[in-house]
Amino acid sequence: MERLTFRFYAELNDFLPPQKRQTAFSHRCNGPVSVKHLVEALGVPHTEVGLILANGAAVDFSYLVQPGDRISVYPHFRTVDVSSLVQLRPPLPHPPSFLLDIHLGRLAAYMRLLGLDTAYPDDNHNDRDLAQIARNENRILVTRDQGLLKRSIVIHGYCLRTRDSRQQLIAVLRRFNLFDQIRPWQRCLKCNGRLQPVEKSLIRHHLEPKTIKYFDEFHVCQACNQIYWKGSHYERMQKLVESVRSQFLPIEVPHSEG
Repeated sequence: MERLTFRFYAELNDFLPPQKRQTAFSHRCNGPVSVKHLVEALGVPHTEVGLILANGAAVDFSYLVQPGDRISVYPHFRTVDVSSLVQLRPPLPHPPSFLLDIHLGRLAAYMRLLGLDTAYPDDNHNDRDLAQIARNENRILVTRDQGLLKRSIVIHGYCLRTRDSRQQLIAVLRRFNLFDQIRPWQRCLKCNGRLQPVEKSLIRHHLEPKTIKYFDEFHVCQACNQIYWKGSHYERMQKLVESVRSQFLPIEVPHSEG
C-alpha cells in the first residue's frame, strides 16, 4: 500500500474533516491512481481546484501518484494567472453563463436581476440531467451538492458554502470576478430572457387600470412576454443592486502631502 502526503490550501479546507485542515497529512492508496480521483475521494470536487503541484511541479488531473509524493492542492487564483503552468480545464466561457440546481431559485432571480445569464431548471431534472446541460451549453454549474460537482462531465462549477441567498450571490460574484459585468434590469427574472423597451400603447390591454394611470415606462421579455415596470418591488430590488455594488467599490488610498 502506497503512502503519500497531501496539503490543501485556503478555502479547499472547507471540504476536509477538521483534523486534515490547514496541515499536511499522510494518505494511503492502492496501486496507480490519478490525483483527481484521490482529491475527490478526500472530499474536494475537482471544479474547486485551480492548481495541483506534485513535489513542487505542476500536474494535471490525470497525473498518477507515486509513493512518497507530496501533493499540494490550491483553489482558483483570483489575482494571479497560473494558466502558463498546467491547465486543469478549458477557459471559462466568456461572457460567463450559469446553471443553478433546483434548490437555488432565489439566487437565480438575484443573478438575473444583475444581468447574468442564469439558467434554472424545473423539478423534472435530476443530477445527471444538470451535469449534461452544463456540459452541452458550456455553463458554470452552481450548487451546494458536492457530489454533483464530482461528476466527470462537469467542467466548470462552484460549490456554495451557505444557504443564505444574498451571501450566495456575493460568493458567486467574487469567485468569478463578475462585478464589472453587472448590468441590472437586462434579463427576465422569470425565464432569463432578454428584456426590451416596449411602448405602453402596445401592452395597454395587459395592464391593470392603476398601472396604466401611474406608470409609463415598460419592458417586455422577448422570450416569455412577461411585462416589467417600476412598481412597488422596484425600489427594494434596486437597493439590493446598490448594496451588492457598494461592497466592491475601489478603495481610495490617501495621498500624503509633501
